[in-house]
Amino acid sequence: MDLWLYILLFVVFLLLRVPVAFAMIAASLLYFYSNGLSAGYAITSVVNGINSFPLLAVPLFIFVGTVANHLGIATRLYDLARALLPRLPGSLAYVNLGTAIGFSWISGSALADAASTSKVQVPQMLKAGYPYGFSAGLTASGSLMSTVMPPSIPAVLFAATASISTGALFAASIVPAMLMALGLAAYIFFWVRRHPEIAGGKPFVGSLLGKAAVRVIGPALLPVIILGGIFSGWFTPTESAGIAAVYMLVLGGIYRTLTWRVFWKSAKETVVISGGILLILGASNLMGQVLAREQVSRSLGEWLTGLTDNPILFLLMLNVLLILLGIPLEAPPVILVLVPILMPIVTQFGIDPVQLGVIMILNLMIGSLTPPVGAVLFVVGSITRRPMGELFRGILPFLIPLGAVLLLITLFPAIVTSLPTLLGLMG
Repeated sequence: MDLWLYILLFVVFLLLRVPVAFAMIAASLLYFYSNGLSAGYAITSVVNGINSFPLLAVPLFIFVGTVANHLGIATRLYDLARALLPRLPGSLAYVNLGTAIGFSWISGSALADAASTSKVQVPQMLKAGYPYGFSAGLTASGSLMSTVMPPSIPAVLFAATASISTGALFAASIVPAMLMALGLAAYIFFWVRRHPEIAGGKPFVGSLLGKAAVRVIGPALLPVIILGGIFSGWFTPTESAGIAAVYMLVLGGIYRTLTWRVFWKSAKETVVISGGILLILGASNLMGQVLAREQVSRSLGEWLTGLTDNPILFLLMLNVLLILLGIPLEAPPVILVLVPILMPIVTQFGIDPVQLGVIMILNLMIGSLTPPVGAVLFVVGSITRRPMGELFRGILPFLIPLGAVLLLITLFPAIVTSLPTLLGLMG
C-alpha cells in the first residue's frame, strides 16, 4: 500500500464518522498488513505512544478542571468580577471576560470552560438586555484562553510530542493569552460604545467585594502553586499536576462542596476524557510510524523549502492549514500527528519550537470557534439551546481580535519567547 492510498483510507473512515483514533488505527493496520508488518509491531507502537511520564500530567490536569467545574469555582470568579465592575458601562461583558481569565488559570480546557461559564454568564447577560449573539460569542471566545493559558492540556501534549520543556511552553503562552484578553476587551469597549442602551449594573458595594474576594482566595492560589513550582524548578509539570489535584480535593473539603457524588462524577469524566486522549496518543504514534516509513517529513520539507525560504511566509501558510484542520478536528489528534512531521521542517526554517507550539495551539483553538462545526460552538449552543445560526453570526466579530493576536505572535517571535527566556526556561 502506498502513502496516497493510506491517506485516502483514513479520509474515507473519517467521512464515515469513524472516531479519529479508530480511523488512524484501522488505516494503519491495513498499511502494515499490506506491507508485511506484524500486528505485534502495531501493538507495540500504540503502547509506546502512551508510555511517557510527562503525559501523566494530562489526566491529572483534566481532573483538576472537572473538580473545579463541579465545585462552582466559575460562579465564585463571576461573583468577584461582578463586585469589581458594578457600574462600568457594559459591566456584564467585562465580568464575562474577567471570569474567563480567572478560570483559564485552572481549567486547561476550552470545552470545560465553555460548558461551565455558559451556564452562568449567558442567562445573566440576556436578562440584562444583551443580545444572544454577543453574549454567547463572548463566552465562547473567552473560553479559548483556557487552552492557551497554563495549565494547558494541548501544551502538555505538544511539549511531550516535540520533546521540549513543558515549563517553557507554559511560560511562552502567558503573554499571548493576555493579549487575547486585551483584544476581546477592546472589542467589548467599541461594542458598548455603539450600544449606549447597555448600562452598568448595581452600585459598588465594598462589603460584597470583600466577601467575593475571600471566596476566591483558595482557587487563586492554585495557579500560583502550579506555575510557581514549575518555574522555580521545585517540581516537574507532572508533579505539579498531582499536587494541584490534591489541592483541589482539599479545597472542596474546606468548602464542604466535595461530596462522594461530586468526586465520583469528576473521576468518571476524567477517565472518559483521558481515555479518549490516550487512545488518540497511541493511534497517533501508530500513524507516525507509517508517515516515518514513507519519509513524509523529508518530502514535505523539501517541497516547502522549494516553495519559499521565508519563515514568516511558511508560518502564514501553516496558520491557514491549522485553522482549517481545527474546524472539524479537536486539537490532540492534530498536534500528535503533525508535530513529528513539522519539527524537522521548522528546524530548517530556524523557527523556535516553542513559538510553533503557541502558534499551533492558538490556531487550533480559533478553528474550534469557527463555523460551521467548531467544537466550542456546539458546547455553548447545546447549553444555551438557541438556534446555531444566531451563535454563528455572533461569533464572527470575535474572530477579528483573536486573528490579530495570532498574526502578532507569528510576525514577532519575541512576544512568545521573551518570558521563558527571562525565566531561564529556554534551552
